[in-house]
Amino acid sequence: MAEIKLDIKEIRKNLFLLDEGGASTGYLIAGENMACLIDTMNGFTDLKKVCKSLTDKPLMVINTHCHPDHIHGNHCFDKVYIHPADKDEALVFAGIPEYLELLKEHNAVFPPYDFVEDGQVIDLGGRTLKIFLLPGHTNGGILLLCPEERVLFTGDSINHHLWMQLPNSTSIKTFSENLEKLLFLEKEADIILHGHSHDYDDISLISSVYKGALEILDGKTEKDSPYKWFGGEGFYHPFNCPEGKHFQQEDHGICYVKENVK
Repeated sequence: MAEIKLDIKEIRKNLFLLDEGGASTGYLIAGENMACLIDTMNGFTDLKKVCKSLTDKPLMVINTHCHPDHIHGNHCFDKVYIHPADKDEALVFAGIPEYLELLKEHNAVFPPYDFVEDGQVIDLGGRTLKIFLLPGHTNGGILLLCPEERVLFTGDSINHHLWMQLPNSTSIKTFSENLEKLLFLEKEADIILHGHSHDYDDISLISSVYKGALEILDGKTEKDSPYKWFGGEGFYHPFNCPEGKHFQQEDHGICYVKENVK
């Protein structure tokens, strides 16, 4: 694969943010007995080599959801875990012609999937990761809570630029109902590390996204603007985050299409 510079930032001891050229972000967290790589990004980097340079612990690899910029580095590993609700869509993205050509060119294969489930706890040794299913951005999107570090990894399910307009996204209503059940996580963690990060965000991003979704449901969309993406046109709904908290950026919004609100 074409190499792109991977920026590595140690957020906490043995907790690394891996920024693949600004396109997407993965995380490596190591405990006393094993380590976990959360998302494999676009596959532009020899991630196995990178992980071995950062930890000597046995490695588990988890995809937070099915999209190409979070799974295309899977070819670096023998097995990867995902929530079963996202497996079929992930395999579709693993089979796009351009990616298959790259795999062939570099004599690589897309590995088989195993599964993680809602409520599952992964023991790394002194650090744990608890899985929470959050259907929204995708049907099988997951959050991973490390309570010992009070860190919540959210993939693309919670971020500053939430895509809810995609064919396999749930409705805004379904997403808001699912997210409401997880608002307690604001008391369990202090920071969020999402799938397109360069730094951390305050945990209050969760409730900010939730309030933004409710505004769309309530028809408070007078400030929404047209939004174009590779699949068509929709709308961009800006939402606010609390002042005085640490956020990576000043603009926050949810992208949606009107037919997928309720």
